[in-house]
Amino acid sequence: MTEPNGERRLEGTGVTPAVGVGPVHWLATDLELPEPPDADAVDRSSERERIVAARERALETLERERAAAVERVGESEAEIFDAHAAFLTDPQLEDGIDEAVDDDLPAEHAVQAAFEGPIAQFEAMEGPMAERADDLRDVRDRLVRELLGRETAAIPSGSVLLADRLTPSDTAGLDPDSVAGVATVTGGRTAHAAIIARALGLPAVVGVGEELRALEAGTQVVVDGERGRVIADPDPETRNRAERDRRVEPIAEPVETADGRPIEVAANVGGDDFAAAATQGADGIGLFRTEFLFLDREEPPTEDEQCEAYADALETFPDGRVIVRTIDVGGDKPLPYREGASERNPFLGARGIRVALEELSDLFETQLRAICRAAATEGGGELAVMFPMIATVEELEEAQARLEAAASALAEEGIEYERPTIGVMIETPSAAFIADELAARVDFLSIGTNDLTQYVMAADRENERVADLQDPLHPAVLRAIDRTTSHGSDAWVGVCGELAGDPAVTELLMGLGVDELSTSPIAIPAVKRRVREVEASAARALADRALEAGTRDAVARLLDGE
Repeated sequence: MTEPNGERRLEGTGVTPAVGVGPVHWLATDLELPEPPDADAVDRSSERERIVAARERALETLERERAAAVERVGESEAEIFDAHAAFLTDPQLEDGIDEAVDDDLPAEHAVQAAFEGPIAQFEAMEGPMAERADDLRDVRDRLVRELLGRETAAIPSGSVLLADRLTPSDTAGLDPDSVAGVATVTGGRTAHAAIIARALGLPAVVGVGEELRALEAGTQVVVDGERGRVIADPDPETRNRAERDRRVEPIAEPVETADGRPIEVAANVGGDDFAAAATQGADGIGLFRTEFLFLDREEPPTEDEQCEAYADALETFPDGRVIVRTIDVGGDKPLPYREGASERNPFLGARGIRVALEELSDLFETQLRAICRAAATEGGGELAVMFPMIATVEELEEAQARLEAAASALAEEGIEYERPTIGVMIETPSAAFIADELAARVDFLSIGTNDLTQYVMAADRENERVADLQDPLHPAVLRAIDRTTSHGSDAWVGVCGELAGDPAVTELLMGLGVDELSTSPIAIPAVKRRVREVEASAARALADRALEAGTRDAVARLLDGE
C-alpha cells in the first residue's frame, strides 16, 4: 500500500521485535545447472565418486557451521544442522540420487531430481511441517554447490537482505552487526530460518508475499520485525523513528512503571544461553525449558548433569530468580529413548505433568532431585520449579508430593539441598478457571499464552487452516488471563508466551495485573523500555476497555489508540 507521503508499506509476519534500516540486496538463491550431456557421455562410476566427495565436503562444512552457530545462537538453534547432516546421509535420498545416476543423469542433475519428490511432499503438508521443505532445499543446494564448486555471494554491509525464502544455513551465516535486516516472500514464524533469525536478533519479517518482489536492489527500506512490516522509501520522519527504535540499549537494572510499579522482565531460555540473557538485561530466567537436556540423545541426562545445568543458570543470575519448568514432553516432543503410545490427538493427550507423573515418573524424580540440589548452589540466585500443563488441583498436589519425596530422600542420604519455590503454568482453560485454588497452593502462576490460546480457541497451533484463530489478543484469551490474575491470593503472576515479548502489548498485560514478563532475550530491552513509559493507572483503564471488547479487531483498535 502506497501512503500519501510516498512510502510503500508491505505487511508480513514479524519474527524479531527489532527494527532495521538499509538498502535492499536480493539474495541469489537459484542455482542454474549446466545443460546435461548426452546420456552416453555420462560415466556413472565417475558421477557417483563426485557425489560421495561432495557429500563428504558438505558434511565437513556443516560441522564447521554448526560449531559457529552454537557460539552465535546457542545449542538448541544449532541443532538444525544435525538434521541437515541426517538428510545428507538419508538412505532414501541416497537411493534416489543413485537411481537418477542410473538414468544417466550427471551428479548435480541427479541430486536435483532426487530431492524434487520429498520437497513436494513436505510442501503439501499443513502447518510447520510444510516449512521443512526449506530444510530439504537447503541440503539440496548445499550439495549442488559443492558439485559445481560455487560459493555463496557476499552480502554488502548495512544492507537489508530480501529473498523468496531463507534457508537455515543462509540465516545462520548472517552477521547481525553487518546485515541490517531480512524479509522474505514466503515463510512463517516457526520455520527454522525464522527461529535462527530471532536468536541472532536480526530484524526480520517473513511471508510478505509477491509485493516484496517489486522492491529493487538499492531501495531504502525499514524492516519492522515488531509490527511485521516492511516500509519502502521511508520519509525522513519514519526513517528517524526507525533509527531510534533500532538503537534500543539493554537496561541492566530492574524497571518500574512511570508511577512506580515494579515489573520483572526475565528471559525464556531453551539451552545454555544464560549469558546472552544477562547481556540483554534480563532480571532472571522466567522459563528454563529443560527439554533440551532430554531430547536429541540416546539416553536421559543424569542427576549430576541436570544439577550442573541448573546451577550454571543460578550462578549467572546471583541476584535474580531462575524458574525451571519440569520436563514437558509428549505431544510434539516425544523422547527418542522412550516408547510412547500413539495418540490420535497428542496435544489433548499425555503431555506435560500428565506424562511426568505416570510413564516418565522415574525421569521426573531424578529431575526433582537435581532441582533441589541446585537450589542449594552457593552464590546463586533463587531457584523455582514450575509444573507444566496443570489442569486440576489433584495434579498439582501429586506433583508437590513428588517434590517433597525427592527432598526427603536427599535429606536421608545426607545430600545438601533446598526446597525451591513452586509455581504452575496456566496453559489450559481449566487452570485459568481454578486459578484461585491453584494460587492458594503455590508461590506463583505463569501464563503460557501460546498453549492457552490454542486450548481456549480450540485451534491447533500447527494447523495453518485455523491460524487466524491462534490469536492471544482475542477477548476470550484476555478474559482467561484476567481470570488468572484475579485469583485473590499472594501468588504473583507472570506471562511467558510470545505475547510477553511484544512491546505493543506490554501496557495491556500490565493492566491485566501481570507482575512479570518473560520473553526471548532479544526482546528484553524493548520491553523494559516500554515498561518505563507506562503508567499503571492508564494500563488498568486500557485493560478494562479491552475486557469489554467483543472482537479481536476491537482490541486491536484499542492498542492502536483509536
